[in-house]
Amino acid sequence: MIDSHAHINHEDFIKNVDSYISDSKKAKVDFFLCVGWDLNSSILATKIANNYSNIWACIGIHPNDVQNVKKKDFKNIEILLKTNKKIIAIGEVGLDFFFEKDKNKQRQQKEYFVKFINLANKYELPLVLHARNANNETLNILKKYQIKNGGVLHCYSMGPSYVKEFLKLGFYFGIGGVVTFKKAESIVESVKVIPIDRLLLETDAPYLTPEPFRGKKNHSKYLSYILEKIAMIKNVKKEELEHITNNNFKKLFRVNV
Repeated sequence: MIDSHAHINHEDFIKNVDSYISDSKKAKVDFFLCVGWDLNSSILATKIANNYSNIWACIGIHPNDVQNVKKKDFKNIEILLKTNKKIIAIGEVGLDFFFEKDKNKQRQQKEYFVKFINLANKYELPLVLHARNANNETLNILKKYQIKNGGVLHCYSMGPSYVKEFLKLGFYFGIGGVVTFKKAESIVESVKVIPIDRLLLETDAPYLTPEPFRGKKNHSKYLSYILEKIAMIKNVKKEELEHITNNNFKKLFRVNV
């Protein structure tokens, strides 16, 4: 299996990456996309990816972090892009209005979102998109500033009604531990209508731990519980879903494994 979104660069894991990979492999998770959320975590993601053949890096600035960003941070993100071949995506970037109600700060998030779309297009990379409580705003920006190489809606939470619109824009859908929660009706209904060739598996470790481990620190070794739940919803064999989602990852991020 491939974990398409894990924060192995998080302080909970950074000192024990070897153990993280070893524990994941025992659970049949062999490849990882390590995702940054600010400049420092993006640098760490790149370092980890360069040290391990089965890890790639995704770099960017999370929308909740853009208010603290310095002008040089964006420039340094681009320097990383120019100098590291293991970077295969821009992210996680996007919009998050769940906590941010200030219109000026929301405007700043939008400005950086567009900057990262342009950066992804410049370097011909897909986008790893964070979108929370900003459904229409996210969709409108993507329609206006179209991403050339598609992307993935990380931890998809917009419900089934938005699926068709994002399919038209060339997006994939990252499904994580939330799909295993008891009150996950919207996610379940979304998985039912998302074409199987547009699904990606993710953990978002150390966050959003799936059942039956909810409440504990998440880890890529729990990815099989997400696979199993999605396979049940889609009424396909786990082995078939694993094969398809692996191929989806390879196609979107243009990697050979």
